[in-house]
Amino acid sequence: MKAVTYQTYGPPDVLNLVDLPKPTPAAGELLIRVRATSVTSGDARMRAFDIPGPFRIPARFMLGYPTPKSPVLGYDFAGEVEAIGSGVTKFKPGDRVYGGAFGSYVEYRTIAQTGAVVHLPAGLSFEEAASLPFGALTAMYFVQKGAIGPDQSMLVIGASGCVGAYSTQLATHLGASVTAVCSGGNADFARAQGADKVIDYTKGDYTRTGLYDAVMDSVGAIDFNRAKPLIKRGGVFLNVVMGTADLLAAMNPFKDGRRLVTGSFDTTQAMLLALNDLIVEGAFRPIIDRKYPIERIRDAHAYVDSKRKRGSVVVTVS
Repeated sequence: MKAVTYQTYGPPDVLNLVDLPKPTPAAGELLIRVRATSVTSGDARMRAFDIPGPFRIPARFMLGYPTPKSPVLGYDFAGEVEAIGSGVTKFKPGDRVYGGAFGSYVEYRTIAQTGAVVHLPAGLSFEEAASLPFGALTAMYFVQKGAIGPDQSMLVIGASGCVGAYSTQLATHLGASVTAVCSGGNADFARAQGADKVIDYTKGDYTRTGLYDAVMDSVGAIDFNRAKPLIKRGGVFLNVVMGTADLLAAMNPFKDGRRLVTGSFDTTQAMLLALNDLIVEGAFRPIIDRKYPIERIRDAHAYVDSKRKRGSVVVTVS
């Protein structure tokens, strides 16, 4: 089967399209023929070993150093169940499924039937499904942890990226008023996701724009101390990309009446089922900026590295 691997950290040209043995599902596992995956900011960071300061040392053990421990990147996947192992009852061959699990830059992958995999909602294409898990689940985690709801105000920094755009969709679905921070060229895009106001960060200082119930930084632009003047007392800072200052802030119980939500989460089947419900409700609409065939995986990574993508970059596999 085709697979994309990397044997060293670096720019997109460390990625190579190779042939690997096709896996066989063990008991309780599915064999999925992957039709689409995506290139997330997380994939790009792992490829380049671009890890925030406080996590570089633990990342050496998790990702491998000086070379990658797991040579196959990729997280989002969507495709068809081709075969099942003994004892599988939740899925059958031919089922259209999607999910999020590392090692998805492949034509075929196995995953436990209890793992992070669910059936596609009706009407969703493989490419659309592959655009969702990383960004939408991250949005769900932070928006729910922040208790964002009706009549609240939320500032989203990096609103044109995958996580920022899906967070805008979800927050507005829940009744919040969103102010998006992005470049002027992405203003219409941010409004299309539901933003009430847009601030062009190239023309003004968004850290002086007033008080919000919640501030989300989806791109690592500011830390908790810089965000505090923007947050009402009792409000929350949702920091998707934790830095050193935020790690220290997280350990400090005295935050002047403001909360900090940061860190990571494990994708579960229950989260994906909740995501399906929200898709059916209309809370999430797939956003695909560009599509690349797997043979152009380097180009896809280079585009993500440019930090110009709007929403998701999808890779078609087979």
